[in-house]
Amino acid sequence: MKTVLIVEDDLVNARVFSKILMKRGGMAVKHTENVEEVMEIAQAGDADIILMDVSLAHSVYQGQSVDGIKITQILKSDPVTAKLPIILVTAHAMAGDRETFLSQSGADGYISKPVVDHQEFVDKIRALIPAEE
Repeated sequence: MKTVLIVEDDLVNARVFSKILMKRGGMAVKHTENVEEVMEIAQAGDADIILMDVSLAHSVYQGQSVDGIKITQILKSDPVTAKLPIILVTAHAMAGDRETFLSQSGADGYISKPVVDHQEFVDKIRALIPAEE
């Protein structure tokens, strides 16, 4: 079973995503907005993909306030976690945001909130999870 790590500061969104992924996607789900935990889970290989909220209100890493873009940059610059697929999830879905966020962060995908089409949401995530070797 594939595991999705949801990095999200809104508990309602985290619950909605978890339900969709477990029921429709048949995936295991972990949730945290604690950046240290995100790093530990990613480095230990305990997630197959990360859903990263762009605007994390309370996230701090090594004394610095960080958002999903910064956390993604850190993960993508670490050889241990660089190949881990990361999908940015954001309500800031203005024209041009998708390209800007993807190029700034190095993320592999982008999903805007609210998630309306649950099957499309699952399909986008599945498409980026590496197949078993």
